[in-house]
Amino acid sequence: MTIPLDFLLDMWDAFLLIFVRITGLFVVAPVFGRQNLPAYYKIGFSFILAIVLSYTVQYPSPGSYASIFTYILLVAKEFITGLALGYISYFILTSIYLAGQMIDLHIGFGMVNVFDPEANIQIPVTANFYFILTMLIFIIIDGHHLLIYTLTESFSILPLGSRFTIKQPLMDFVIGLFGSVFAISFKIAAPVTAAVLIADLALGIIAKAVPQVNVFIVGLPLKILLGLGVILITLTVFRSIVHVLMGGMREEMNYFMEILREV
Repeated sequence: MTIPLDFLLDMWDAFLLIFVRITGLFVVAPVFGRQNLPAYYKIGFSFILAIVLSYTVQYPSPGSYASIFTYILLVAKEFITGLALGYISYFILTSIYLAGQMIDLHIGFGMVNVFDPEANIQIPVTANFYFILTMLIFIIIDGHHLLIYTLTESFSILPLGSRFTIKQPLMDFVIGLFGSVFAISFKIAAPVTAAVLIADLALGIIAKAVPQVNVFIVGLPLKILLGLGVILITLTVFRSIVHVLMGGMREEMNYFMEILREV
């Protein structure tokens, strides 16, 4: 089987727009944007995917980039579009980091951070554990395939050469996205938070009823043990949480493109 690539010489300008949007998404997208993945792998995969999509994507009319300056602006717009889609997909999964930070703060691991060489940030121990588990489940249930499929859909929802401006619906979407991330993280950390809150109430009652008991010495290991126990119990539903995150990620990316198309 041979793949005809002669048309790339005739439509190289449109092919470059497709390639740039794909590259923008793969710069920061989950799994694909990890720093331990060599750059030439990302570029090679983006190039191959761009060739495949070039047979199905509708090209913009030549009048959309009559001058070289207009074409450069169009290339920059496509890269920003792909970059924004990648950030949305990554931003949804950062709710795992925030949930882990909340859990560590409650069970006493708030001062224990580890350096993540892939993301170049200090992250809590529980957040690191949650994120590694999320990435494993994400790959097992073909979340990376969902990203590629959503990227393919983006060329239908937001065709090449589309014009958009920053208006109020887009700002509302960004604010709502921040709120969604916080809401998801609160829900993930809710079981541990509730358990630790009950333990604090019980220790407060014990401190009043039996003043001889040093609740500060007893409370710290108790909350650690209780928090780790709740984490182990809630791991049974973590696959469902990742499914919800994947569904929300795709919905937010599609909604973002719908907003850009409307404005």
